[in-house]
Amino acid sequence: MQMQNKIRVLVINPGSTSTKLAVFDNEKQIFSKNIQHSTENLSPYPDISSQYPFREKVILETLDEAKILLETIDAVVGRGGLLYPLEGGTYEVDEIMLEHLKTGVQGQHASNLGGVLAYAIAAEIGNIPAFIVDPVVVDEMKPVAKLSGHPLITRRSIFHALNQKAVARKAAHQLGKKYNDVNLIVAHIGGGISIGAHEKGKVIDVNNALNGDGPFAPERSGGLPAADLVKLCFSGKYQLKEVLDMLRGKGGMVAYLGINDVRDVKKKIVEGDQKAKLVFEAMAYQIAKEIGLLATVLEGDIDAIALSGGVAYATDFVDLIRKRVEWIAPIIVFPGEEEMEALAQGALRVLKREEKAKIYAPKK
Repeated sequence: MQMQNKIRVLVINPGSTSTKLAVFDNEKQIFSKNIQHSTENLSPYPDISSQYPFREKVILETLDEAKILLETIDAVVGRGGLLYPLEGGTYEVDEIMLEHLKTGVQGQHASNLGGVLAYAIAAEIGNIPAFIVDPVVVDEMKPVAKLSGHPLITRRSIFHALNQKAVARKAAHQLGKKYNDVNLIVAHIGGGISIGAHEKGKVIDVNNALNGDGPFAPERSGGLPAADLVKLCFSGKYQLKEVLDMLRGKGGMVAYLGINDVRDVKKKIVEGDQKAKLVFEAMAYQIAKEIGLLATVLEGDIDAIALSGGVAYATDFVDLIRKRVEWIAPIIVFPGEEEMEALAQGALRVLKREEKAKIYAPKK
């Protein structure tokens, strides 16, 4: 490893129809590529896990075309997938994690390929580590936060952990403090919305951003009135998949308006569409309400509220949230998401010996 001057990290972030690549020399990104995979490319593979040899080949070809020599890479880091719950941090990919990512112990998702591809390419290079960083299953919730109200249902921690943790570190830096020394409320506002209470480096409570909890989002329904949802399920009108699609993918803003892009909603508002205006304001209202809820979790001791994600580019939407919550704590806005940078930084913290790589010890 080139510890004395430069550390080169290859970052892999798989999506359902794409693979994002980046190469960092220390904190500087020197290469990036978003490789698109057509339906024709992926159709021979029956599930996500079987795609990894194909994607590995494409990654190696892309690096070769970019004249990035494998032997110059010091570590490979991939986006973490649906593993068993674990605390936040950087984890070295080992045989147990690899098996769980391939079999999909918590479900099949494109992010499962991140660790698999990192491990495979690190092995191809030889004698370098493969990591994942802050996967969506990061679980640092306090026991009191996990009780739902019925013992058959437990509140689960599934959220935008990678971006939330990265944003929290940036917010702490802006405050002149370390992440482990501050209390923050972080809201990731994208196609899904997650809002977390960060207490001294741990996300002690957060809404399940995937399976129906918290505010509604551009494509997700959030928390719905329970009795009405039960009646819908037993109405005979819908199959299980249709109901699950209502919760994620076809819920929220897209269900109300048929569009999932806030920019298009704003155009409708300018044209005088009152329903679009109501939905726009209601989504901001629910986000603000969730932030207020988490203020009680942190007992009012909050250094800042950080807003991030693609929707945070909409300043008028941010202002709707701001006017309801700025009395709680200062607002810091980090529009968009920087997953590639966050993955690279997670690996660099270990390689620079600022942190130790964690070992995956599954908690079912």
